[in-house]
Amino acid sequence: MASKAGRKFGKAAGMAGKQVMDKSKQRQTQTLKPIIPCGKAVAAPPLGPRLGQLGVAIGTFCRDFNEKTAHFKPGIPMRTKITVNPDRSYQLDLLTPPTSYFLKQAAGIEKAAMVGGGEVSGKLTLKHIYEIAKIKSEDPAFLGQSLQNICKGLIGTCRSCGIKVVPSLDVEEYTEFLEERRAFVKAEEERLEELKQAKMLRI
Repeated sequence: MASKAGRKFGKAAGMAGKQVMDKSKQRQTQTLKPIIPCGKAVAAPPLGPRLGQLGVAIGTFCRDFNEKTAHFKPGIPMRTKITVNPDRSYQLDLLTPPTSYFLKQAAGIEKAAMVGGGEVSGKLTLKHIYEIAKIKSEDPAFLGQSLQNICKGLIGTCRSCGIKVVPSLDVEEYTEFLEERRAFVKAEEERLEELKQAKMLRI
């Protein structure tokens, strides 16, 4: 009897402990770091459900974000840090757009490398890299880093995107390159769509 009572007590104590832990977890501050297009925050997934689970009024948040990013070009992907407090209030911090966004914008391209194998999606000069590094140096994620180290990181991202870093660019030659690139991207997207449709038919 004593053993049985002990088991019941242990089970009850365990459940109580779990409930306390669950409540403690609910009272903790939660942090999200989504990328949201400037001026276009909406309650639709994935943002709406994530904030809704934390009790944030998504309509209020969307208005807040869209107002704070109204001076940016609509649609620019903005890295954010959202701190949700236990009382369901929140703090919204705007960071900077992703590094790849700056690089593609400076290179005049919309798509990074699509097929790999040494594919060149665009070109940038070292001056471009330096100017972007100065912008990124103001990002909290890069605090304390030298411009040289930030430049090295940017060059590494260029490699993964297929963007070639060169000493200088000839405007006419690069304009011709971009026209050829747009034609390549269009053809590649059409090829991928055909493969997708063929796969769906097989299913």
